[in-house]
Amino acid sequence: MSDTKTALVTGANKGLGYEIAAGLGTRGYRVAVGARDRARGEAAVAKLLAAGVDAFAVPLDVTSDRSVADAAALIERLDVLVNNAGISGETGPGWVQDPTMLDLDVVRAVVDTNVYGVIRVTNAMLPILRRSAAPRIVNISSSVGSLTWQSDPTIDVGPIMAAYSPTKSFLNAVTVHYARQFAGTNILINAACPGLVATDFTGFHGRPPQEAAATPIRLATLPDDGPTGRFFNDTGPIPW
Repeated sequence: MSDTKTALVTGANKGLGYEIAAGLGTRGYRVAVGARDRARGEAAVAKLLAAGVDAFAVPLDVTSDRSVADAAALIERLDVLVNNAGISGETGPGWVQDPTMLDLDVVRAVVDTNVYGVIRVTNAMLPILRRSAAPRIVNISSSVGSLTWQSDPTIDVGPIMAAYSPTKSFLNAVTVHYARQFAGTNILINAACPGLVATDFTGFHGRPPQEAAATPIRLATLPDDGPTGRFFNDTGPIPW
């Protein structure tokens, strides 16, 4: 078997996911580009290959048990899993999700992608990850998932996002429990906040995806004595 490490990035055909994939590729990883749309995934792979990155497409809908199982069957080696795929759900004027007017179908859809999708993919990939000498899992979270910051009126955490933000709090809690389960093993799992990223997800407001990818890439390439069960942005740990 080749010594080249393999990383799977979900939602990697564009934006932040693409830049995480590209960054890991330039660091010598073979990158599995997870994308719900096969054509867009293959287009992203073509772009990565042209840039000298060893990449291949993995059709992957994180909300589908069958799709995730099929994706796991395509991957022979896995050292890094970056759970990046996510959605915000429908918003009202001002990019607001008013908790008093939430459509529960919207909430269910956001939870299914942002939380259930992470659990679904992580558990499907674990048998492959466990064969790695240094498995790393990175869950892409957000500072809006920090209950400490959300409940502090002196901190500007942006508009009320009553469907999206709680899914990141949920994801953070799940990350902690995975870390507890992995205690004493070589699997390191952490949550990363990339900040406000200029992608179609945010209406292209925020910082460049290349810059935002730095923290996820750092957590994906931690040394064996690196942290686990923590929540980070570019400046360091974030309070839960």
